[in-house]
Amino acid sequence: MALVVILISAAFAEHQNKVVSDQAVRADVLTKVNLIRAKLEGNINGNLQLVRGLVAAVVTEPYMGQQRFASLASNLFGADSQLNNIAGAPDLVVSLMYPMEGNEQAMGLDYRKNERQRAAALRARDERKLVLAGPVELKQGGQGFIGRFPVFVPSAGNTERFWGIISAVVDVQRLYRASGMLDDDLGIDVALIGRDALGHRGGQFYGNEEISKSDPVTADVLLPSGSWQLAAIPKNGWPSTPSNAWLLRAIMATAGALVVFPFLVTGRLIGERQRNYAELRRLSRRLELALEASAIGVWEHDLATNELTWDERVNEIYGKPAGEHRGYTDWAGAIHPDDLAGANADFDRAVASGRPYLSEYRIVRPNGEIRHVRSKAILYRATNDTPKMIGAEWDVTADVLLNKDLVRAKQLSESKNAELESAKARIEHIALHDSLTGLPNRRYLDQVLEDYAANARRSGGHAALLHIDLDRFKHINDTLGHAAGDAMLVHASTVLRSKVGDEGFVARIGGDEFIVLCVVRDDTKQLALLADRVISQMREPVYYQGHRCRFGVSVGIAVDNGKGVEAKHLLVNADIALYRAKRRGRNRYEFFTGAMQSEIVDTKRIADEILGGLERNEFIPFYQPQFDAKTLEIVGVEALARWRHPVKGILAPDVFLRIAEELNVVSFIDQAILKQSLLDFEEWSAAKLRIPRVSVNVSARRLQDEELIKSLREQNIKKGTVSFELVESIFLDENDDLVTWNIEQIKELGIDVEIDDFGTGYASMVSLLKLQPRRLKIDRQLVTPIVKSPQRRQVVSSIIEIGKSLGIEVVAEGVETMQHARLLKGLGCDILQGYAFGHAFDSEGLKTFVRSRRLRTAS
Repeated sequence: MALVVILISAAFAEHQNKVVSDQAVRADVLTKVNLIRAKLEGNINGNLQLVRGLVAAVVTEPYMGQQRFASLASNLFGADSQLNNIAGAPDLVVSLMYPMEGNEQAMGLDYRKNERQRAAALRARDERKLVLAGPVELKQGGQGFIGRFPVFVPSAGNTERFWGIISAVVDVQRLYRASGMLDDDLGIDVALIGRDALGHRGGQFYGNEEISKSDPVTADVLLPSGSWQLAAIPKNGWPSTPSNAWLLRAIMATAGALVVFPFLVTGRLIGERQRNYAELRRLSRRLELALEASAIGVWEHDLATNELTWDERVNEIYGKPAGEHRGYTDWAGAIHPDDLAGANADFDRAVASGRPYLSEYRIVRPNGEIRHVRSKAILYRATNDTPKMIGAEWDVTADVLLNKDLVRAKQLSESKNAELESAKARIEHIALHDSLTGLPNRRYLDQVLEDYAANARRSGGHAALLHIDLDRFKHINDTLGHAAGDAMLVHASTVLRSKVGDEGFVARIGGDEFIVLCVVRDDTKQLALLADRVISQMREPVYYQGHRCRFGVSVGIAVDNGKGVEAKHLLVNADIALYRAKRRGRNRYEFFTGAMQSEIVDTKRIADEILGGLERNEFIPFYQPQFDAKTLEIVGVEALARWRHPVKGILAPDVFLRIAEELNVVSFIDQAILKQSLLDFEEWSAAKLRIPRVSVNVSARRLQDEELIKSLREQNIKKGTVSFELVESIFLDENDDLVTWNIEQIKELGIDVEIDDFGTGYASMVSLLKLQPRRLKIDRQLVTPIVKSPQRRQVVSSIIEIGKSLGIEVVAEGVETMQHARLLKGLGCDILQGYAFGHAFDSEGLKTFVRSRRLRTAS
């Protein structure tokens, strides 16, 4: 059996060794594949990312020629670039190329007429995104991967038109070499699957086809528009035998020998035991003598004659003189009267049953000393002899006294343990309950939450959690003191107990927050009813020492839907719903939904990206020109915040402004826009663009910055070149002395103050006189309808008249058409801003716009 077990174990070990060895080899290949995959992704994405800048330039300069195109494209080709060429195809016909040398045959290529490239080009146009194709045979020779970027440029009426395609060709061999695919030192053979970035559906386009059939290690190469699959095996194929196979076999053989050898030795030991058996009997006799020398007395009782004999040791135990013959009466007379009957009963029972005799009793020595004796015997019948009970007895007084001491100690210990258990129970109750309200606390809630949800599922229901927060509780604490607040918390806990009853679990988790756990079936209306009852009851006034206290509650509700959500996430979900309830006005309840979770996740992602964007200087200004209503000359530009997102491109404020306000980083964005605007303004001045001023939006939080004036002084802003646009509500808070002081200091620095979005707030004549702005800007909501609405036109006219009567320049934004411009000029408006004259540009785009207007004016 041992040999069979050893053989089976050896076979299993060799199999496991093969599995482990294969896993190690595959892990090594996977490491190398991941290295190649990372380089492929980095090289492809890097090359295409370079081209995105050229695409952005084409959007701003849709009519650029070959020389301008070559000048911009040449900046993208470095020493280690894998780009072969870049082609521009306005209206899908290649007419722009860099480098031209070697690529002349591609000029004039019409994608619509080329069967091999038409589908990819049209797909890029229709889907409005990058399409990566390849590898393809190039018309000018060789192979390459082609990334096609659709280009859409602004058109009249705030629309876009399709300009054409920018194609970037990545050289196949240079890409493979830079990505390490041609490196023989890696020791692997690789294959690429996924022609035209279609993943495993695209078919293999690189490497030996046997690789895909040899159980390869695979990894997905993620591309800007699709993916490839990278497959690899070792150069000589997968090893059939592990390198340590013979070592393992030697170890198993040694282990088998170590198992079998003891069996052989055991056989010899059995023979040796037989030889030692006689010696063992001699040692047994010695043991008997040793027992006789011990303190144990031996006795013999003949059951037929009732004759009892014992040795001298028994005389010593009973305190009898040595050498005297004793009998049954001597034994019975020495036993304590209270134990005699029991001792006799034990003896008679053993004789009747033939079982061993065992008894313990007290004896009284002649001197009156009481000792405890234990006696044990067995029934013995020799051939042709009467039955006898042969036994021994010994003094166990010390053991009995020790046992009594142990019993007393045990009783004392049990009493102490009971006291400790009681104290522990009190401590646990204190640790798990709120000392003020007596409700379970957060720790108790954490302990029961998982089991509560599990029990709810087993009973066919769902665990529901209500997160309750007291509204206006801080006001009571601040006005009447914490004692009043504590009374309100006790009142709230009483209300919750009464409304929930025995059907739920109520806990206070801290401050003025409570949790209710209950079980619901398919209908969640009962939760809404419970929340309504709690909200209604909490609205009732509570009297404290003659003061009438009122507060409300907001409730967030989350239900375990049984879709694998952990019970602890119910707390998070209910907290999200509570946050929504507070945002929507308080004194209400909200149920948690998946949409809330998505909103939280999106907000968190955008918030993280905003913070990262501030660190990477991704917030930049775009400039919209402002024109004199009479001469149509450029009299300034408004700096508009834009986010140059690394993935999504240029984003307007409606994407990030609300979240930036929640993060309290709007002032940092304002600061970044102002700093960059000043740098751009200096560049325009050096280029003789003659742009008189730049207007920058300033948030309310920025105006509350105590260091604002100091930082502005450090900028050395030239007087009259910068305007700060403020919304109406900023200067109406008369209690904020810091804002008022900052505005006055801004004026003293020579920075103009403008009121933005005038007409949408609640500014008054007194406010205008108090602020004395240089300009006010009529909001686009009032300007846009003036063409069709006489009433709106009259409102705009009134605002212009107010501005002129107070000596304030009037700017109209949202001028969409020349008809708007003519009407506003007729109404006396000073400055016009809108898409009728120009969109918002980055700094370079604004330069091009200003110069092109001058050229048109000169011509």
